[in-house]
Amino acid sequence: MAPYPRLPIVLEQQLVNALSLGCVYALFALGFTLIFGVLGVINLSHGAIFMVGAYAAEQAVVHFALPLWGALLFAFVFSGGVGLLVDYLVLRPLRARNAPHLTPMIATIGVAIILNNGVQGLFGAQNLRFPSGLVSDETLNLGGISVTALELGIILMSFVLMTVLLLALKKTQLGRALRAIAESPKAAYLLGIDVEGLFYLTSFTAAGLGGVAGVLIGLYSNALFPLMGQPMLHKGIAVIILGGMGDIRGALIAGLFLGFAEVLSVAYIGSSMRDAVAFGLLFLILLVRPKGLFGKLQERKV
Repeated sequence: MAPYPRLPIVLEQQLVNALSLGCVYALFALGFTLIFGVLGVINLSHGAIFMVGAYAAEQAVVHFALPLWGALLFAFVFSGGVGLLVDYLVLRPLRARNAPHLTPMIATIGVAIILNNGVQGLFGAQNLRFPSGLVSDETLNLGGISVTALELGIILMSFVLMTVLLLALKKTQLGRALRAIAESPKAAYLLGIDVEGLFYLTSFTAAGLGGVAGVLIGLYSNALFPLMGQPMLHKGIAVIILGGMGDIRGALIAGLFLGFAEVLSVAYIGSSMRDAVAFGLLFLILLVRPKGLFGKLQERKV
């Protein structure tokens, strides 16, 4: 009997790689769409906060000798704190003045530039790397498919974080309050919900998720640099538009879709066509469903 052909094994290996990358995209987009769904703002500093989280984890490992789990927790808290400051110092005053929708976008572009330049001034423009040995080099072989400890960890952590967030939004009183704010902040306030406090909590959580995604991408690519959040921001915007603006399910599915499209295009077409294929597919899907996979016709009430 002829040996089993290699192509299916190669394809299955690429699917594992795509799943790990897609999980990081989904995790990043989850925080991005959470801010838009609750605050009604497209926070264009989210890519810079993603980068800050990666640098925070690297510094925690190098200077404080934290293990990987400690560095991830530190990155979540640190980047969440940065997101909270951005909300308090930038977005809150604009909310109080009922600023037009474009104003927060322009303001957060300024925040992103400040963060990028600040990190570059502190650490330089050269690539940084996490210390070797931080993640185990062991691989798990399943029927010819090799799964590294890093890939397995990325997949498990991403799904755990996404599941916890989804359950919290669907099953808890806090989640119901956030959904009420997403529908109408004024109505939520009249119902006795602490709207401003939940805005802060949303900004902290979303930025924390972005920071964790930054650490995972830094480990995955083994390179940290000040502008690493810029391409991720572009992909995050594409993901939330494809999934449906403000829809959590859509962000998850679209993030995974983008990861699969990128990895498979690199494997079977070429790395030079990576973004062209991925964004071309997104464009074709949006031609069929202009409001995204789970987009809604109704608009948010003020």
